[in-house]
Amino acid sequence: MQNTSKEYYAVVQVCQELFTKKMKDYGCAWRILRLPSLTDQIFIKAKRIRSIQEKGVQLVDEDPNDEFVAIINYCLIALMQIELINEGNTELEIPVERVSTMYQ
Repeated sequence: MQNTSKEYYAVVQVCQELFTKKMKDYGCAWRILRLPSLTDQIFIKAKRIRSIQEKGVQLVDEDPNDEFVAIINYCLIALMQIELINEGNTELEIPVERVSTMYQ
């Protein structure tokens, strides 16, 4: 069980580091995404993973684990969007500290 917890937190850390890096580069660009758009992105990533797993071949040299990281981050973005919508927050820019707290 201890290994599972360590592995979980290691994966979360990788996901959060990528999310934070993209926040620095793009800001809160994700705020314009509606919930159905986020659902579509999650579906696209899941289809890509399934295709790679079923075919055993990929034409683009990418790490399938990156697709899993993207799914986690899109899910967290959706949860943050829901929270912000429920608050009535329509601001496109959210302070980095707030986003970091929401992500955690």
